[in-house]
Amino acid sequence: MNLSLLLLLPIRGLLRNKMRSALTMLGIVIGIASVIAMVAIGDGASHLVESQVRSLGSNMIMIMPGALQTSGVSLGGGSGVTLTPGDADAIRTTIPGVKAVSPVVQTRGQLVYGDQNWGPGSIRGEGEDYLAVKDWDIIDGAFFTADDVSAARKVCVIGNTVVENLFDDEEPVGKTIRIQNMPFRVIGVLGLKGNTPGGEDQDDVVILPWTTAKRVLRGSRFNNLDVVLVSSTEEGNIAEVEREVTDLLRERHHIPEAQAEDFRMLSMTEMVEASTRTSKIMTTLLASIASISLLVGGVGIMNIMLVSVTERTREIGLRMAVGARRSDILRQFLCEGILMALLAGVVGMLLGGAATYTVRALFHWPIFVSPAAVLLAFGSSSAVGIFFGFYPSLRASRLDPIAALRNE
Repeated sequence: MNLSLLLLLPIRGLLRNKMRSALTMLGIVIGIASVIAMVAIGDGASHLVESQVRSLGSNMIMIMPGALQTSGVSLGGGSGVTLTPGDADAIRTTIPGVKAVSPVVQTRGQLVYGDQNWGPGSIRGEGEDYLAVKDWDIIDGAFFTADDVSAARKVCVIGNTVVENLFDDEEPVGKTIRIQNMPFRVIGVLGLKGNTPGGEDQDDVVILPWTTAKRVLRGSRFNNLDVVLVSSTEEGNIAEVEREVTDLLRERHHIPEAQAEDFRMLSMTEMVEASTRTSKIMTTLLASIASISLLVGGVGIMNIMLVSVTERTREIGLRMAVGARRSDILRQFLCEGILMALLAGVVGMLLGGAATYTVRALFHWPIFVSPAAVLLAFGSSSAVGIFFGFYPSLRASRLDPIAALRNE
């Protein structure tokens, strides 16, 4: 049987019962569209989470104090007092893979400007290299300098959420706000960052010199830091920088080799990998659930093809009587099943693409249509056609020609 006839006969078979063929393909259409839509939405969510995590600083390493133990009872991570400004300076000057370092002192307080007041999500003392560590921009004014840090000046930069709640339409730079009833001059406004993956508003923040936060707002004279932020020169050398920082701090803190560190480290790379891994698992789960429709559609194809074989028994017998081989009958019906599945796959891909862009337009959800997902859908539809079409085709090819011709 030549190729043109091999294609023509299945097309005629499908057109003979248009409505039945369309309804049979509907299960495959829904399955393919569901798989593409679920994978696209899941991949979009994965990219969104990854971008949110990277907004925290893609090359950043957080160094936190270890746990304090009292009478054998651990008070939890961060309860120790182990990190010092000297540690931050040593990391900055000693390790070549480090781009910037920022000591961190965290505090709380109410902001007051005129008759407006606001309780920001975070008030943090940072170093002069904070913007480089966090890859953040100043959109108005300037950031404080090393002189401001060393002199513990009462200056600050604020996020967009603070601007909206305190200043309305006023220009904030140059104005004086009160933090814990102490005057601070606003010298800059940070660019928009958005929310973290945990939902925290990064723009609801006040940043001031860490020395000011510690000595003025917290009234502390202890030589310790809450966190040290370290930024590596590139994302690829984070693991190496972590090892070098660990060795340096163990040496500075005089920790014996057999003893655990009195600090903890968390890199943004680990957070990105963990978030991406979780999103991929969810995407795979959604795609697996959606692919059940493919199984249902495949069963529908097998059922209709068995009915078709029964209806066309006399035709099969006649073709065998005039010289058609069993392999010709097998190929004819198998091509009919594959063609049905492929047509359903194409319609399903178009419908899935339309569904994803509709979701993006209506709900402003990030959509990422992966070429791999489209190829998977196309391959799945072909596989369904072959798998579920083979048995009916085999049954048709094994009919007895004499019995088939006698069939009414």
